[in-house]
Amino acid sequence: MKDITVGIVGTGIYLPKERMTAKEISVKTQGVWTENAVIDKLGIREKTIPGENDGTQEMGVYAALDALSNTGIDPQEIDVIICVGEEWKEYPLTTSALYIQDKIGATNAWGIDVANRCCTTVSAMKMAKDMLIADDDINVIMVVGGYRNGDFVDFTDKDMSMMYNLGAGGGAIILKKNYGRNLLLGSHIIADGSLSRTAGVEIGGTAKPITKDNVEEASKSLRLLDPIKMKDRLNQVSMPNWYACIDKSLEKSGMERKDIDYLAILHIKRSGHQGMLQELGLTEDQTIYLEDYGHIGQIDQILSLHLALRQGKVKDGSVICMLAAGIGYVWAANIIKWGDA
Repeated sequence: MKDITVGIVGTGIYLPKERMTAKEISVKTQGVWTENAVIDKLGIREKTIPGENDGTQEMGVYAALDALSNTGIDPQEIDVIICVGEEWKEYPLTTSALYIQDKIGATNAWGIDVANRCCTTVSAMKMAKDMLIADDDINVIMVVGGYRNGDFVDFTDKDMSMMYNLGAGGGAIILKKNYGRNLLLGSHIIADGSLSRTAGVEIGGTAKPITKDNVEEASKSLRLLDPIKMKDRLNQVSMPNWYACIDKSLEKSGMERKDIDYLAILHIKRSGHQGMLQELGLTEDQTIYLEDYGHIGQIDQILSLHLALRQGKVKDGSVICMLAAGIGYVWAANIIKWGDA
């Protein structure tokens, strides 16, 4: 029996036209962070911010349509839509995957929303691959979503500097059974649930509902709920877990670190990004630092691959490592071999 493989047909991206500059971020911190520090330390020259019609679900639609245009896939070929869009969206308790399904005409697809914070795309790609291998009736899956969690950031909260980079946008990636190109190989995910409530939107759930007295505060209540615990624990485990994910995904792919040609990594502070490249033996030409986009959550890996293909940093034969980390806390990596199988 022939082994089933899963390949990436292509990507789609939507980026809002609106931007926030490093200088504007500095002003919003009331001068605590200078413009130069925002650029040099946080690694943000500018970031995308949503315009009037850039809802989370709508940006997912825009990205999905871009992916269809880029790949030539007929939307009726899509069997499943896995939506990686965030919970902060136009209408709570609606299913984003089904909204996208309707808007793009994928009438033969069923859909489901998944959430793993900024690890959602890498996690969903593993889920998609496993589904494509396991189910004879599934041949094409679109992983798609939008993101604008930056709406909740209070720039006067000094603990939140790690989230000053939160941007907005949408991304889509299409996977196909036995496509014969751009193989999605090994993936590995590590979770640490002890950090599950160290960060999040504090006001607006059942624990702390929005009231007439806290409505203003609620709109900017994405916070480190336990900053000391979170930072202490991350200092202990974050980088080891990241490297474990990289090494395990490489091992599952029959590869080693030296085989990586391109790192599709989420936006992190500049020193962390440079340290990662040094540890993996990569140069700055083997990645794209998203300092002109900010951190668009789980869209970062799709955006990085999308840009790398356009810039010629990924070509036939390239080995790509997608790398993510999400509040909760989760770390994830996968390996992709671009070109003919």
